[in-house]
Amino acid sequence: MNAESPAPEELDALLRLLDDETPGIRERIAERLALGSGDLSEWLASRPRSLSKKEERILTGLLGPARRRTLTREWLAPSGGAAALQEDWETFEALLRVLSDFLHDGVTLRQPLSDALDLLAEEAADEGVTTANELRVYLFEEKRLTANQVEYHDPRNSDLAWSIAEGRSNPLGLCVIFMLTARRLNLEVEGVNFPGHFMCRIFEDGFPIIVDCFGEGRLHLQASLLESPDLNRAQRQQLRLTADPGTILLRLLNNLDQALAQAARDEDAALIEQLQATLA
Repeated sequence: MNAESPAPEELDALLRLLDDETPGIRERIAERLALGSGDLSEWLASRPRSLSKKEERILTGLLGPARRRTLTREWLAPSGGAAALQEDWETFEALLRVLSDFLHDGVTLRQPLSDALDLLAEEAADEGVTTANELRVYLFEEKRLTANQVEYHDPRNSDLAWSIAEGRSNPLGLCVIFMLTARRLNLEVEGVNFPGHFMCRIFEDGFPIIVDCFGEGRLHLQASLLESPDLNRAQRQQLRLTADPGTILLRLLNNLDQALAQAARDEDAALIEQLQATLA
């Protein structure tokens, strides 16, 4: 078998066979596509014929092995694991990008994660955003980003490029987008690794304020929350702490592992567990 990834002419021929359910044919297509990167979106956008929804679903499945191989190759865990990411936001975002590429369907044309974040920050700046609170209003009160209530456990919530494009995610996804956008605007937004519901922290007149990004950016004085009788000692401790990139990445991988397992994507879940081990 030719060890090189398929050339455009061969890809054209392979795609014409997507509807052929003959086992040998489907197996051959899978073998050839597995040698690529797992992303044909830009090439597909240049073709004169669009794929049907059925063809897109088939192709996405066939591209899965290549995406797993690409993620394994591009996942460059820092020496020292998650603890080494304490202030390394650049590596953190790079790892989020390769996760985003892995979770992408390989068919739909869209911006890479860093470009999507750059554009979101530019849009916010164009709207006159100059403070963390104004960014909160722009993103959440004005519903640029919303809570993905219906598909809370969808693995795509951990694909932040998808979340920005679709305008929705889970609590952690929304918070990470908030933080990474704020960093591009030189604004202070911290992560709060609260059990069961990740949140953010901003500061107004020196006072720490908790932001519930999943709850339309609702504000809570941190001091008031700390006095709540509903919180136990461990929860109060987490409210006081700032989540570093390594902690956030481990939580995102744990969420993603559970979401993939729930979606019966066992091979993908197993790969995510391998990545978690590299951060131990």
